[in-house]
Amino acid sequence: MGGSGTGATTRGDGHGRLGSTLSGLAVAVGCVLFLGGFVWAALVYRPYTVPTDSMSPTVTSGERVLAQRIDGADVRRGDIVVFTDTRWSNVPMIKRVVGVDGDKVACCDGQGRLTLNGKAVEEPYLHPGVPGDEQTASPTAFTATVPDGHLFLLGDHRVGSQDSRVHLTEPGQGSVPRKAVTGRVDAVVWPLDGVVQRPDVFAALPGGVSRPGPVEPLTWAVVAGAGLIFGGAAYGPVASVLRRTDGRGGRGEATARG
Repeated sequence: MGGSGTGATTRGDGHGRLGSTLSGLAVAVGCVLFLGGFVWAALVYRPYTVPTDSMSPTVTSGERVLAQRIDGADVRRGDIVVFTDTRWSNVPMIKRVVGVDGDKVACCDGQGRLTLNGKAVEEPYLHPGVPGDEQTASPTAFTATVPDGHLFLLGDHRVGSQDSRVHLTEPGQGSVPRKAVTGRVDAVVWPLDGVVQRPDVFAALPGGVSRPGPVEPLTWAVVAGAGLIFGGAAYGPVASVLRRTDGRGGRGEATARG
């Protein structure tokens, strides 16, 4: 009987050491994923607070967004960009790119749609406006040709947006230099709303649409890391409680046999 007890203790100690090793490994891997995810995100993204409702309903005033740090040369039609242009304002602004180098942007056709190089563009992201009121892509008609190295920018809430249409009489017909862009909005993080999707309407045009940055794998890395850290840290207290419970059970059984 004494030999059996020693064997049980040895087996228990072996399981305990293995569990402790695995829990320590889980915490270590979790820390790498969690901290690495935040460091990676800090290198790739910058947070911004949306200043106005000009991009409603896609993003609204007060929301916190993550904008991927990109070069202006990487911007595509349909992107929502953060930019600073001293002719517009001295603070970062957020608008959607609807025209790039050489595009002729006009509004509106017979159905109230924006046209790009003579072809109508369906814009599902536009603010719906007041129910029952016929909506158009712009309450005012305009035509502009985008110079090389520039972007034509509009808000999704066309009635309430101060955008390229306001600057049509300025050099570039309201367009902004690509170099003015500091980021491309990838996700709304507060309130949590997920990745900002690229509109398919521009996908068939030359250059296509951009691809989202690594915001989703970064999120999964941080979440998985947090789970491993908490799971590994919880092993010790849980295992201790289970050992005490098993010990009380074993003593009770021995007393009953006696």
